[in-house]
Amino acid sequence: MHEHALLVRASLADPVLDFALSHALLEAVAAGELPAVVRVARAPRALALSKLDLHAPRAEAAARIAVAAGFRPVVRLAGGRATALSEGVVELAVAVPDPDPRRRLHARFAEHAELIAAALRSLGVDAVRRELAGEWCPGAYSVAAGQRVKLAGLGQRIVSGAAYVGAVIVAEGAAALRDLLVPVYRVLGLPFDPATVGSVADELGSGEETAPAVAAALVAAYGQRWSLSEAELDGTLLARARELAEQHLPPWERGRGELPSEAARTEVLGEPY
Repeated sequence: MHEHALLVRASLADPVLDFALSHALLEAVAAGELPAVVRVARAPRALALSKLDLHAPRAEAAARIAVAAGFRPVVRLAGGRATALSEGVVELAVAVPDPDPRRRLHARFAEHAELIAAALRSLGVDAVRRELAGEWCPGAYSVAAGQRVKLAGLGQRIVSGAAYVGAVIVAEGAAALRDLLVPVYRVLGLPFDPATVGSVADELGSGEETAPAVAAALVAAYGQRWSLSEAELDGTLLARARELAEQHLPPWERGRGELPSEAARTEVLGEPY
């Protein structure tokens, strides 16, 4: 018998609110207000920075590079290092109740890396769990195409009563992400090999839009792990996300009253995946 989980597909146009929504979902799961939640969404155009990145001496310079390229700097919910997102990236956010979330830290990473790899293999990609030298947001639980390019990165956050795994899967548009990450990693003083940036579309040699197929494959793979039921975006959750939004602004932007307008906050990016 599969455990039950909610499937949320809302893709928010504002990157700050988008990250805050996953934060609100994690809070609700930790409080026992929701069961496990699997969110599959189209990513907004953003440069997601971790706390480690924000402590780097030239973090603001990296953020300025992103803004000049049309990417919104945001503070990510999970750990890791700088990650570029765009409309060709599929976001995965999974929040699960767990009374002792630290206990399964590595097992949880391994489980979700394998689920993502299985989803990509179902599309015909030679996807395996592997860290590549010089990859973006390096980690032992990255998902790569063979030993050549990274396709997905995972991060995790644990709170009292719940655990969160966030992942970005590059479905298409690798060149734009590469062009941003090269100067950002240089400014942050981090090793980076641009050749490790890949996409599912490149691996398949597909000229068609690949992100919807990647999203569908993820839903199918996670449907093997949980009994998924579709859930609409709840107004209470969106309101809580608005309250949490400032936490996902870079620290030098907080307190300026520069959060997006109400209309921009609630705009949904096209059709949900």
